[in-house]
Amino acid sequence: MAEQIHDQDPQETREWLEALDGVLENEGAERAHYLVEKLIDHARADGVNIPYTATTAYINTIPAHLEAKSPGNHTFEERIRSYTRWNAAAMVVRAGKINPDLGGHITSFASAATLYDVGWNHFWHAPSENHGGDLVYFQGHSAPGMYSRAFLEGRFSEEQLVKFRQEVDGAGLSSYPHPWLMPDFWQFPTVSMGLGPLMAIYQARFMKYLDDRGFKQQGDRKVWCFCGDGEMDEPESLGAISLAGREKLDNLIFVINCNLQRLDGPVRGNGKIIQELEGDFRGSGWNVVKVVWGSGWDALLAKDKNGLLQKRMMEVVDGEYQTYKSKDGAYVRKHFFGAYPELLDMVSNMSDDDIWRLTRGGNDPHKVFAGYKAASEHKGQPTLLLVKTVKGYGMGAAGESQNVAHQTKKLSGDDLLHLRDRFRIPLTDDEARAATFYRPAADAPELKYMHERRQSLGGYLPSRKPVNEPLETPALDAFKTLLESSGEREMSTTMAFVRILSTLVKDKTLGKRIVPIVPDESRTFGMEGMFRQLGIWSHVGQLYEPQDADQLMFYKESTTGQILQEGINEAGAMADWIAAATAYANHGVTMIPFYIYYSMFGFQRIGDLAWAAGDLRARGFLVGGTAGRTTLNGEGLQHQDGHGHLFAEFVPNCVSYDPTFAYELAVIVQHGMKRMYQDQENIYYYLSVMNENYAHPAMPQGAEAGIIKGLYKFRPAASTGELHVQLMGSGTIFREVIAAADLLKNDFGVEADIWSAPSFNELKRDGMAATRHNMLHPLAEPQVPFVTQCLKDAVGPTIVATDYKRTYADQIREYVPGRYVVLGTDGFGRSDGRSQLRSFFEVDRYHVVVAALKALADEGKLPAAKVAEAIAKYGVNADRPAPWTV
Repeated sequence: MAEQIHDQDPQETREWLEALDGVLENEGAERAHYLVEKLIDHARADGVNIPYTATTAYINTIPAHLEAKSPGNHTFEERIRSYTRWNAAAMVVRAGKINPDLGGHITSFASAATLYDVGWNHFWHAPSENHGGDLVYFQGHSAPGMYSRAFLEGRFSEEQLVKFRQEVDGAGLSSYPHPWLMPDFWQFPTVSMGLGPLMAIYQARFMKYLDDRGFKQQGDRKVWCFCGDGEMDEPESLGAISLAGREKLDNLIFVINCNLQRLDGPVRGNGKIIQELEGDFRGSGWNVVKVVWGSGWDALLAKDKNGLLQKRMMEVVDGEYQTYKSKDGAYVRKHFFGAYPELLDMVSNMSDDDIWRLTRGGNDPHKVFAGYKAASEHKGQPTLLLVKTVKGYGMGAAGESQNVAHQTKKLSGDDLLHLRDRFRIPLTDDEARAATFYRPAADAPELKYMHERRQSLGGYLPSRKPVNEPLETPALDAFKTLLESSGEREMSTTMAFVRILSTLVKDKTLGKRIVPIVPDESRTFGMEGMFRQLGIWSHVGQLYEPQDADQLMFYKESTTGQILQEGINEAGAMADWIAAATAYANHGVTMIPFYIYYSMFGFQRIGDLAWAAGDLRARGFLVGGTAGRTTLNGEGLQHQDGHGHLFAEFVPNCVSYDPTFAYELAVIVQHGMKRMYQDQENIYYYLSVMNENYAHPAMPQGAEAGIIKGLYKFRPAASTGELHVQLMGSGTIFREVIAAADLLKNDFGVEADIWSAPSFNELKRDGMAATRHNMLHPLAEPQVPFVTQCLKDAVGPTIVATDYKRTYADQIREYVPGRYVVLGTDGFGRSDGRSQLRSFFEVDRYHVVVAALKALADEGKLPAAKVAEAIAKYGVNADRPAPWTV
């Protein structure tokens, strides 16, 4: 902008600049910054339109003379870095020799090795008596470097490194950070790119929540999140940065490794990703520190009196910077410095090798230390470190700054020799060609130094240390009123859930640990009564008088509030839930989160986070409100969920239920609390609840075990005859099933046993387990699936109806004796009344009756004319298109 305006008075310009130089020299940068800001404010007040510029020059934010000096033994640290680099590459290469299918990544860690090494040596605290521990979200593709460092520390053996990506026998190292597979090592799964940044932001925020609510953490804990510049194109990566700035999360540090390359080529070949990200984050309220150039550039920048070098740095696009690092010093001299004769003259006394040794800031430990130091001491804002590196640093033609670098997993003998020589690894040629691991003797001074540095910071990272804290959960009697009949009083299962939650928050032992989480639907779910009772957490409290302050259930924010209310933001609320659900492993305190949301916007929208929660060994409750295809009647296609339980089944350690009655919900929640918080199982629950009001019966005697297993007899038939069926259902459609039983008896003389099936997913898993056992133990007594046990003496065909796709109930077909007929809500949703929707999707009582009669007719128990009679009697439209047709 400034270069486009002609300088009408150069002399006056010089005077202004000289005045600013005087302030800088005599009063410092802060005073100069203040004066410039005041001038801009004054100009704007007088009507001068000065657009905001969120970017700074393409140089290091911290000038050389203001850098914090890197302490420690630099020689030892360089050796440790080199050994770590070598072993990381050797591990991937050796795995590939064992099995070429295993794959692996070398160049990501090669670019970032210095970033991690400086953190390990000087900044990252492990949990200890004096410090709660920093939380580090390591970049997923750099996992080999973490294993390599742990090998040097003696935490992994050579045999384990040899087993990289060979996990089936239980002895290998996982491909990426996976707490499920390596529960003592990894804390956070980050390789599904974008989730690490999102979860890190909400983790830092949750730490503030814990502090405000009295769960104090020792030490000045930080959350460090390592990302790649290409990863920032994921919407989740940038989706919550405004929250971090708005809430002044100064316990949060992002380190973006800007090696300028994504998986197939440049991140911004025609632009500058560092400048773009600087503007994004600074505009969102972050403190931004750029670490662009290594120490070798300091002298050249000091000579740059007219700003020509800075101008050249700015005008070169990232695609060109990538090419420079794939060539040599002569190429850089010609194509970078050669753009201007003055720049060529500036480097005339430097050899091509000297020019080639001009490093990027992220590959210079002194520059990285200065950036980390500034970030860790900054208050009042989260900090972003934009650190420029070289992808495949040190690998030469095998992968350094090559477009194919990310796919590099094999190195030739000559490539290995080059890497050995580049990092001065004391191996013979034969040892290097064989990718031999190198670890010096235990008493080597550099290893002693490495251990001393980690001991001074509390221990080793990464390391996952869950607290052993079994909690006594309330007995089922605590929810006694929900186990009894509601009489004529109607309520939804959503309201039953709210009553359960209200009981739990009053519990003297567990109440403070309950974390209610909602996106922006508290009133929809009937939770507004908790606003005043518990308060909505805000780190600054409530700085305004709410509009509804004169009402009983006013909108109350508080620094000690218990509810996390995230606005229209399911991904953020899920990240909240994950932070709370893993607090037992990351904060030394067990929290009990309940996240309730529109079920359609649960697993469907945040499925990747739900999968990560399973990997994280999360413990807590997800509650899909307004669940089912036909209960949220007026909202239509985009809101009606007929497949949420199918998504839930995808997560191996997610236990899911679709209860119909309050007593079922109470039994499930109480049992889930016992499993997760008393027995400390690494599972989490998904419960679907509905907004349809109806009366709730008392719990049938002895139903608890069946509710948990997924099936129990709700009501037996009055008698057994030739015309007899088994009716089954879940959720609100179970009430249609009950009504269908009455129609069958009254209109057609057909008796029905009625079965409630709160979880077809649990029934399927039970059946799979029995089938597998029988296949692998052919001489043992066969196991019988629970469904089969329940229905082994049942008379007649079984007809099932749910508010979900047929696939949900159909998955237990192989375990059901006899004929099995499934009705479900396949197809897009519609806006209409509940009865019309249930008729449209063919799951109402009349379609259940027709399906039952047809099954009996198919078995020769009654004439087909009876089916036609029912179709006519109930006005079923037999000729309209199926609801799932497109």
